[in-house]
Amino acid sequence: MAFNLTLMLCDNMLVSSSTLAAEIFYFAEAMARANKNPMPEVEIRRVSPDGLPVRTSADFELTPTHSINEDFSSDLVHIPALWRNPRPAVKKHQAYIPWLQQQHHRNCAITAVGTGVCFLAEAGLLDGKPATTHWHYFDQLQKHYPAVHLDRQHFTTQAGNIYCAASINAMAELIMYQVERYFGRIIAHQAQRNFFHEIRNITSPVGFSDHHDRAHHDESIAQSQIWIQDHLSKSLSIPDLAAQFGMSTRTFNRRFIAATGSTPNSYLTETRMAFACDLLKNTDLPIVDVASYSGYPEPSWFSSRFSQWSGNSPSAYRKTVRAKLFN
Repeated sequence: MAFNLTLMLCDNMLVSSSTLAAEIFYFAEAMARANKNPMPEVEIRRVSPDGLPVRTSADFELTPTHSINEDFSSDLVHIPALWRNPRPAVKKHQAYIPWLQQQHHRNCAITAVGTGVCFLAEAGLLDGKPATTHWHYFDQLQKHYPAVHLDRQHFTTQAGNIYCAASINAMAELIMYQVERYFGRIIAHQAQRNFFHEIRNITSPVGFSDHHDRAHHDESIAQSQIWIQDHLSKSLSIPDLAAQFGMSTRTFNRRFIAATGSTPNSYLTETRMAFACDLLKNTDLPIVDVASYSGYPEPSWFSSRFSQWSGNSPSAYRKTVRAKLFN
């Protein structure tokens, strides 16, 4: 079964805001094949309203593979950024509006970059929902689409399966987030190292205003998160942690998931691995010490877990990230 990525084409679009998404997904597919993972093939379609070529902001002509009147399915629709004032392009390509509404009704995920977000706003798909756009167009977006909850503080926003990125850099990380959803963490880490100079924690790639890392109001769970972060090097068990905060294990798990969107075990693993990544990147500590400080007294077990989590051994990760640091 194929993964279907549909790239919207329109006049005055920024080419890189579309082609980069395609390249990242093609790379993820290649890595999945190389790792012999039973992953779906990636099928990428380029669409225009009438099936005719479009003229980009750099005066390139892009030829679509399909028109929106053809019958095909999409798992992810990607809307590119537009150069300067997006309203002429949105007005010219009004046929996209009912088509996007149809894709949303089919529960298709949609990503939009920069001023391309205006297509979603025009379709009413962002009414009452958080959204962001290129900083230069903040005021105009708010003026023309007052029902949109413009979030000027985040580079990305999420409202259900609709994702907005303020810039191409933010879009690249957002696409990595999508790659992890469909291909898994290891493939996403491999793609991330190939495309980015910096290594970031995939599970919180960007500042989603509606993401599961949002703040919550469960004080006991917040205290338990702080306690975990302050005691990473110690042996931690979830039942003991629950008892420490006066809860049964079942209640603690339920409240932790409700507050953070993650199980306590997953949160503990993510926190330990993120800390290990920081030590590998910024210190010369031996791997055995990195393991110990991260809460893994057995270096071999740490190496196995780290490789499973990141797709590379700790030493290979250190070599890669050190090679990509710039003075």
